[in-house]
Amino acid sequence: MKDYLVKAIDREKRVRIYAASTTNLVEYARKIHGTSPTATAALGRALTAGAIMGAMMKNDKDLLTLKISGGGPLGDIVIVSRNNGTVKGLVGNPLADAPSTAEGKLDVGAVVGNDGLVTVIIDLGLKEPYVGQADIISGEIAEDIANYYMVSEQVPTAVALGVLTDRDITVKASGGYILQLLPDIKDEEITQIENSLKNIKPVSTLINEGLTPEEIIANILPEFDMEIIDKMDLEYKCDCSREKIEAMLVSLGKKELEDIINEDGKAEVVCHFCNTKYNFDKSELEKILLTINK
Repeated sequence: MKDYLVKAIDREKRVRIYAASTTNLVEYARKIHGTSPTATAALGRALTAGAIMGAMMKNDKDLLTLKISGGGPLGDIVIVSRNNGTVKGLVGNPLADAPSTAEGKLDVGAVVGNDGLVTVIIDLGLKEPYVGQADIISGEIAEDIANYYMVSEQVPTAVALGVLTDRDITVKASGGYILQLLPDIKDEEITQIENSLKNIKPVSTLINEGLTPEEIIANILPEFDMEIIDKMDLEYKCDCSREKIEAMLVSLGKKELEDIINEDGKAEVVCHFCNTKYNFDKSELEKILLTINK
């Protein structure tokens, strides 16, 4: 199944849901970052959440950064996404791992930690970006994203995120959904949704069984007349470039760049999101230095 996301709202405007299949992009992230199985699950869940949250923005130039800092051995998780379905991410320590839980599941909470913050930064191109924060409550990521929406945006939200790894540590299935209640919903309808969420299989199991995002929505909300309002392909895509790396070198300032030229005579800069290496020889660094001197 290709990676894609579906947005749906019930025709009476009582509930909206975003559901995504992300197996391929999470596997790509696993490959480039060399993550352990538990780190893969953590990064994959966060990438899925970030892709969905990015799709909630309105404009092409809007940029969302999701940062999860739980104090665990994994370090910070940083996800960057746009509303066009592109997403990228990294973790502080890709090799962080933990024993499985008693139920045989990957213990994401143990590597993420539960002492810290979920931070969401939304850059709309205005003078100052929007910044929202909420405490991490479990480190399992889905619960923490749901808590963020409740605390920071006062929107009742249910979040499910899942990554299923195979015996060879590759990603077998990955996906998730974010469901939000709208003001016109009735108490009995909330109870219907809660009962449905209690009984539905884990989202990674549904993806592994071949269910599409549309079918997952139908399984979660069988009592609602849902209308698909958008569908978009998802892709792990880094927007780094040699020009952006040159601008970063300029930002180091004259003295630091001179020190690099005199001490090393070259520079190698690695993008942490995609591991692309950019090499600059002495003459290239001297040309960059000239732009600072002008």
